[in-house]
Amino acid sequence: MTWGLRGESERLHGGEESAAHLLDGHVIRVGPAGRTAAESEWCHAIARHAAATLPEAVAPLPTPGGSTVITVADRPISCWPYVTGSWPDSDVPAQRAAGARLLARLHESVATFDPGPRPVPAFQESGLYGAPPADAAELDDPGLDRWLAVFHAEHPLRHPLHGDYYAGNTLARDGEIVAVLDWDETFVGAPELELAAAALEWGDDLTGPSAEFVAAYHEAGGTAARLDEESLAQLVRHKLRREYAYFHKAVRRGVRHDADDLEYHHARVALFHRLRP
Repeated sequence: MTWGLRGESERLHGGEESAAHLLDGHVIRVGPAGRTAAESEWCHAIARHAAATLPEAVAPLPTPGGSTVITVADRPISCWPYVTGSWPDSDVPAQRAAGARLLARLHESVATFDPGPRPVPAFQESGLYGAPPADAAELDDPGLDRWLAVFHAEHPLRHPLHGDYYAGNTLARDGEIVAVLDWDETFVGAPELELAAAALEWGDDLTGPSAEFVAAYHEAGGTAARLDEESLAQLVRHKLRREYAYFHKAVRRGVRHDADDLEYHHARVALFHRLRP
């Protein structure tokens, strides 16, 4: 193998479009078909930059040639250190605060890094700057579109974001968060967007964003500006609209959702409407 690993592999839990296998003390990640090596390398460059100053950032290992991706059967393959741990419990206030502080330090670690243009726009970017997203017409909201355009004009700070910062992409051990994983969705955007999305995921993600998460983030010196309640809600609504689009994208791929998945999906759509200012 490219990275010199040997032995039997074990399929790891998790992953929707991607798969992960434990092999010889490392994780081999198999990305979705059609994702280009250039897109993966771009995301990996941000992870590697973060890892230079953020111990919890798990970054891919280079091949002997210096790249971090090989392509097999139209799928990007990468190799990562294996970190032991389990998902933190975002319902526990101390772990929620730890997640917020880690996000603040993550943002600081990449705030001055310029990775250049993303080779392929991230899924979260559709509709972000005011153009109605074509893949979520059922949640058409011209007011939200106008608000997003104005918000980004008034908040010019842009830097790399993790793109999918929730408890399931982190690991905890002995009560401490020790790893942040899965940089496939990273993109350059306003840090306020990621703060709002993370405050939803690390709080009660069916009722709205966690004020405690936001406060802990700012206390830790994160790069995002402070948001009023309307701004926080509107940025969360952008995230919820992208979730809606992703749900239907999965359906088109042939994914069959069970009753719990459908109940969660409908609750998130209801939250999108309930948070409307």
